[in-house]
Amino acid sequence: MAVAYWIVVGVLGLFYLYAGGKKVVQSQEQLAPMMGWVDTVPMPVVRLIGGVEILGTVGLVLPPLTGIAPFLAIWAAVGFVVMQVLAAGLHLSRGEAKNMGLNAFLIIGSAVAAWLATAF
Repeated sequence: MAVAYWIVVGVLGLFYLYAGGKKVVQSQEQLAPMMGWVDTVPMPVVRLIGGVEILGTVGLVLPPLTGIAPFLAIWAAVGFVVMQVLAAGLHLSRGEAKNMGLNAFLIIGSAVAAWLATAF
């Protein structure tokens, strides 16, 4: 079960580090072609979301790796589920149902990570 956790967390971690890093360092104009919703959300909120994604990835990796407060990995994964449910709602409100596939994948992946994290 530990191997499955690290595989799932590896995939989620790469995605969230990439997406969160882009949100933290790039301008609104640079993000807009990839993330159309940034036009409707203030940039400080976009930067906050990016920071949360980076910190959430740290929360998925460090607690199980170090053995210190491993329950935090469960909370990080649940936090990602909540964040993606809210993101899916934003996409639906903007009429972007075609973007829901990635949200569904991330919701399922994060839920699986939360379940697998119970092994720690």
